[in-house]
Amino acid sequence: MIAEEKINEAISTNEKAFLENLRTIMQIPSVKGSSEKDAPFGKGPKKALETIVPIIERCGFKAKVVNNAMAYAQWGDDDENYIGIIDHLDVVPVGDKWKFNPWDLSDENGRLYGRGILDNKGPALATLWAMKILKDLGYRPKRTIRLVFGSDEENGSKDVPLYLEKEKPPIFGWTADCKYPVVYGERGIVNYSIFTLILDGSLSQIKNLQGDMSKDHVPDELSIEIKNKKVESHGIRVPSNAPEMGKNAITYLAKKIVDENLVSGQLNNYFKWIVKALHQKHYGEGLGIEFHDNDSGKLIMTPTGLNIENNGMRIEIAIRYPVSYQEKQITAGIKNNIPVDSNIKVIRSIPSVMHDKNSKFIQILSEVYEKVTGLDGTPVTTTGATYARVMPNIIAFGPSFPGQKGIAHKENEWMDLDDLLLSIKIYMRSLERLGSLE
Repeated sequence: MIAEEKINEAISTNEKAFLENLRTIMQIPSVKGSSEKDAPFGKGPKKALETIVPIIERCGFKAKVVNNAMAYAQWGDDDENYIGIIDHLDVVPVGDKWKFNPWDLSDENGRLYGRGILDNKGPALATLWAMKILKDLGYRPKRTIRLVFGSDEENGSKDVPLYLEKEKPPIFGWTADCKYPVVYGERGIVNYSIFTLILDGSLSQIKNLQGDMSKDHVPDELSIEIKNKKVESHGIRVPSNAPEMGKNAITYLAKKIVDENLVSGQLNNYFKWIVKALHQKHYGEGLGIEFHDNDSGKLIMTPTGLNIENNGMRIEIAIRYPVSYQEKQITAGIKNNIPVDSNIKVIRSIPSVMHDKNSKFIQILSEVYEKVTGLDGTPVTTTGATYARVMPNIIAFGPSFPGQKGIAHKENEWMDLDDLLLSIKIYMRSLERLGSLE
């Protein structure tokens, strides 16, 4: 084991170079774009992969781009039996309302800002520097360690199958794209589209419904014309897996319409249903799906989209359900609690994933986390979705500490510098332990 004081001193010595390289990566607008030759997820994500390669090589590791989808830093010669860390360099769109330049690394009183600082460029570079510092301090792993940088995690992780066409999966590893302590289970995800017929002519009272609506976050700004008058709804944007921390502009719009009697007929009844079933009902209690279990806690749900169509209204709902439940139970519950003349369709479906929380690998990471931080390392589950669902043998581990929630996918995304440097130390100790296994 490397002495504590040597690790602390090395992290401090490397801080400046680490942040300079992190800034280089964060200045790349790596949002998914149109597929092009040799750039399956667009120019931005591909540029991020191309930029990380020379950084990897300067850190002293073998670098390779796989199928134009993922790049890796490898420490060791065994290409088939390796400990793998699977992070990503693609990011979600920035939106507006930023105080800081989203395509840069800003520091205000020790808090770092920029798109990707938390999700996931900051933790990805922290892991690379954990490997670099270990190497510089003379550690030599018995097992090969490979840090993989993805480019499509935010849009379905289609980079993983492209990687697995050419490479073996890791024997064990983590993705630093969730929270601490070790995450041994991820809830099931299902998104629904519910279309409701409006046939009494009342639909003509509204038009031009507009706003920033996406499955990854709670909508915060909507506008609509009602009887030729513009009506606005203002919420608070948060990730769709933490709706209780925000304000959903869809349900607040519906409440405003109902409270002020802005429409009549079947359309009024429709907005009344939204208020009754969805407004501030984050746990499925308005849809007959208030499920929970000991591993996961409560089901989480939020509407993410609302559209006017030719003869009706369509709403989209995102749900994260407990690991002990099945999607068919969610669907059955909702079917009994939607308006008449409605049909429901599954538009996204990702089953839950569970790992043995008593495995030796998870126990090692839990022990490291407790020793480095002094915090409880009991493994947990998450409402989030990570590479652990698509890359075999992967769990989630970091980077958000207990109490830090609802930061990613919104304006002024942040991570404290002290926490980022602490993550370097956690990952150093984790790699030291896992790399020493026979």
